[in-house]
Amino acid sequence: MAITVVSSTCILLLLMLQSPYFASSQSFIGVNYGQLADNLPAPAVTAKLLQSTMIGKVRLYDADVEIIKSLANTGRGIVIGVGNGEIPGLASDPNVAGQWVGSHVLPFYPGSKIDVITVGNEVMTSGDQGLIAQLLPAMQNVQNALNAASLGGKVKVSTVHSMSVLGNSDPPSSGSFKSGYSDTMRALLQFQRATGSPFMINPYPFFAYKSDPRPETLAFCLFQPNAGRVDSWSGIKYMNMFDAQVDAVKSALNSMGFKEIEIVVAETGWAYKGDPNEVGPSVDNAKAYNGNLINHLRSKVGTPLMPGNSVDTYIFALYDENLKPGPGSERAFGLFKEDLSMIYDVGLLKTSQTPTTPTTPTSPTTPAPKAAVWCVPKPGVSDAQLQSNVDYVCGHGLDCSPIQPGGACYEPATVQAHAAYAMNLYYQYSGKNPWNCDFAQTATLSSTNPSYNGCTYPGGN
Repeated sequence: MAITVVSSTCILLLLMLQSPYFASSQSFIGVNYGQLADNLPAPAVTAKLLQSTMIGKVRLYDADVEIIKSLANTGRGIVIGVGNGEIPGLASDPNVAGQWVGSHVLPFYPGSKIDVITVGNEVMTSGDQGLIAQLLPAMQNVQNALNAASLGGKVKVSTVHSMSVLGNSDPPSSGSFKSGYSDTMRALLQFQRATGSPFMINPYPFFAYKSDPRPETLAFCLFQPNAGRVDSWSGIKYMNMFDAQVDAVKSALNSMGFKEIEIVVAETGWAYKGDPNEVGPSVDNAKAYNGNLINHLRSKVGTPLMPGNSVDTYIFALYDENLKPGPGSERAFGLFKEDLSMIYDVGLLKTSQTPTTPTTPTSPTTPAPKAAVWCVPKPGVSDAQLQSNVDYVCGHGLDCSPIQPGGACYEPATVQAHAAYAMNLYYQYSGKNPWNCDFAQTATLSSTNPSYNGCTYPGGN
């Protein structure tokens, strides 16, 4: 039985994740604010919603001045975008770039904390060779306009790529860019290294699962207990698809000699519903992916190739966009409804109170205490599955010493008993959300305290 002993410092860190210190926004957690919809709240209302959350950054696909103004003095970092259709004009005429910066940045900065301007979205994989050739000149002209306004180095210029820019991504250490993009990509990266701008990428385990809909792939994509996947080149064992995809990008940058360029996840998310023939969309899966992703980022464990730091990550999306074309899932990635209530809860609100429009005050009431619950294995689960759960929990920084020989919960020395302790430990210290007690559908919540003799199970409420 593989059990990892970790100092009490790890438990302290995990307890801190549940504490009031998280009342402030977190700079590494961002959200995409798309507008392909006809039912979205007003920008000022959305700004108040964002201030009620721990979301630290917002990415726009355009540079809507009303939204930029509404985000002033909120403390939220802002990414604004140049549409693909604007690239030719910016590339051909520096004056157009100057006018764009003069209209969309200068009137609002620094009150509106514009951090990055993205020139185009997934241009490199668009198949439009003319547009691809104009991408770098457009970025250079926007950079020169920022320099002329004394904002060079303060506002970065980047572009956003899909994972399709990679020719190889599995195993992660083999990550490399497609050969057809080499010259253009190298020139882009040279610009980004010189200006200190981030490489922005859209990894989607959601789509990886749709192309390989096996149960083990789902667990790997949702950050749930799984056997892991060993990188045959490096020997590194990956426990989730997000880390594997991000490290594949890191390997591609390394292979071209651009190790120092920061990676930013510009988009990632999971649809909560879709068409009947779509594989993957569901509320449970969306809650599991986004909730576990947020916990992963908060842990600051990082990825195997970038340990000890969380990659800035923009979750897709703040709202559903009911005018987006394509399958039903394309219109169901939102975290919040247009009435500002949560579609599902992934622990982003500063308090348990969802922001709503003002209502008539009512007499205060005392909330009912939450029922005590523990996470335990479902009946009939095999020892092999339970052992995988134990290995997963104890290999991720939690203190499993009570189920080691001599520990208070070692006896009875069965996989069933040890798994019950470990799975509950994970649930209690990972947010106490229903999806924290899933374990690939091998666990359930129980109101019966499983503690016995001198073995006390943590939590319970």
